Amino acid sequence: MELDGKIILDLGMQTGTSKAGREWKKKEWVLETFGQFPRKVKFHVFGDKADTIGIEVGNSYTLSVDVESREFNERWYTDVSCYAARPYSPGGQYPQQGGYPQPQGYPQAPAQQPYQQPAPQPFGGSAFPPAPTPGAPAFDGGDSSDDLPF
Repeated sequence: MELDGKIILDLGMQTGTSKAGREWKKKEWVLETFGQFPRKVKFHVFGDKADTIGIEVGNSYTLSVDVESREFNERWYTDVSCYAARPYSPGGQYPQQGGYPQPQGYPQAPAQQPYQQPAPQPFGGSAFPPAPTPGAPAFDGGDSSDDLPF
């Protein structure tokens, strides 16, 4: 999933030791999305990427994130974990340099086909033939014993 927005707050680095005795660290930020109804999203970067991701307050980015919810003591918590960030580009063209990792291993979405005008309908756009004109001679199929219209 990708989020576009501006970094409005750096919540700092957190460190600790797991039950297994391994050191861990994560860094958190708040991103404000673009649009008519902007949303604030707190996200984090975990592990060694926390030191190297290069996110700065005041700059706009496109973030590649994973969203996961979990239950603890009958309450639900949602984590937004960022695994890649690149400078935001409104036209969708992103620079390939700058030290921002590009997500890999995900299939590309198929290219959309351009819009094509639907084929014209017979009878001037209607699915039904035109009504007979009053006073016009009726079509007779040649067999007067048949009362079918065709």
